[in-house]
Amino acid sequence: MESSLSSDEKKTLLLLARQALTTAANGELLEPLNLDDMPQRLRAPGASFVTLTRDGLLRGCIGTLKKQLPLADDVRQHTVAAALSDYRFPPVKPEEVDEIEIEVSVLTTPQHLEYKHPDELPKLLRPGIDGVIVTHGNNRGTFLPQVWEKVPDTVTFLGMLCEKAFLPHDAWRQGHLEFLTYQVESFHE
Repeated sequence: MESSLSSDEKKTLLLLARQALTTAANGELLEPLNLDDMPQRLRAPGASFVTLTRDGLLRGCIGTLKKQLPLADDVRQHTVAAALSDYRFPPVKPEEVDEIEIEVSVLTTPQHLEYKHPDELPKLLRPGIDGVIVTHGNNRGTFLPQVWEKVPDTVTFLGMLCEKAFLPHDAWRQGHLEFLTYQVESFHE
C-alpha cells in the first residue's frame, strides 16, 4: 500500500469535497485552489473516487483510475462530477446538500493481475481489499473494494463487473481479458 494520508490530510480533503459539493449544487464554478497552502501529499498527483450517499443510498459516484491532477484538485473535480454528472442520477439540488454524506477513496496505482486460465481469477482476488478493473478492447469497468460489502462472492462480482464494462456476464470465463487490481484508502464525513 502506498503511504497513508494523515488525519489532517483526510479532514482537508473532506472539507474541500464539502465545499465543492455546495458550490456545484448552487450552480457556481469552483475557484482555483491555492496549492501552495496544501501539504505535499495533497499537491502530488493522485487518483480518487468520490461517493455521495443520501439516507444510505448511492446519490453519485465518479472518479479516475489514473493519477493526473494534484490530489486536492482531483477530489474537488470528482465531487463536482459526482454531484452533477453521474448519468444514473439527476444533479444534486441545493436543498439536498446537507443530507448528503461524502466518502473519498484515494487509489493506489493499478497493477496487472497475471493469470493463465480464467478459473484462477476468483482465487486471485481478495474480497474487501482489491478494487478491480476489467478491460477488453474499448470496454472497461471497475468496482471499488467497497463493492465487496454488497457482493462478497467472487464469481458474482466478476460477472457484475463484466456487465458494468458492457461485456457478457460470463466474459471473464470465455477468454483472456485484462484485469488490474488496486487498493483504496477510504474515509468519510
